[in-house]
Amino acid sequence: MKVWVNGTLTEPDAARISPFDHGFTVGDGVFETCKVRDGQAFALTRHLRRLDRSATGLGLTAPDHDLIRQGVKEILDAEPHAGRLRITLTGGPGPLGSDRGDEGTTITMAVSPESIWEPATTVAVVPWIRNERSAVSGLKTTSYAENVVALDRAHDHGASEALFANVAGALCEGTGSNIFVVVGGQLLTPPVTSGCLAGITRELVLEWCDAREADISLAQLRNAEEAFLTSSTRDVQPITAIVWDDDTGHAPSHQSVELGPNGARARVTFSERAASNIDP
Repeated sequence: MKVWVNGTLTEPDAARISPFDHGFTVGDGVFETCKVRDGQAFALTRHLRRLDRSATGLGLTAPDHDLIRQGVKEILDAEPHAGRLRITLTGGPGPLGSDRGDEGTTITMAVSPESIWEPATTVAVVPWIRNERSAVSGLKTTSYAENVVALDRAHDHGASEALFANVAGALCEGTGSNIFVVVGGQLLTPPVTSGCLAGITRELVLEWCDAREADISLAQLRNAEEAFLTSSTRDVQPITAIVWDDDTGHAPSHQSVELGPNGARARVTFSERAASNIDP
């Protein structure tokens, strides 16, 4: 399996990144994960735009898109059967603290097999929250410890994803996904002002399907007619059960969610439109 580090394609065992790299020491970095289909990265242009937005939000220099595209070609030519591609940009070597160094950024790429997801899934609403007023709200940063803890909690409940509310108590997002719900016949997803990441699959579903942004309360989630997750590896995945973990010491409650026509249409529409255009 090949990796790409700062312009060089190499074996993982030969790859070298400084132990003082800010992405390693303080999580000072951003990344993108692209689905790979037939040796090509899906929606690469949109992913690179978001990588720029995240980098700018952290105060990092946005990467050269020509360099990134060349790196993507090199690694996918070397690994044509990969299912997913991760592009990571960090602050580069720096002090052992929050101050940045002056050696420039680090850019890496790695691939892995395709993620295999069930046709439908269970999610868990965890007791922790997203801070929509955070300095890194809406940025796809490498600081994922909060997500690791929440996803581990969800797995304890037999769920494949954890859902967060935000400080205001509104539904926000998953650890690596966005959520859509049907309320009163309307297909809705939380706005980016909720603190959620502006997911690429989310963006395409908003464009391709009859969906809109709206603030969604947890009470509305409890009464949702349908719900589904979106992400670059899940595409559109219906939710059939929700575990409510309120961290009170009591056993979590369980909610069933019906499979319905809105989610089915979104899944088919996304699949068909994505198959017809590798870089929509």
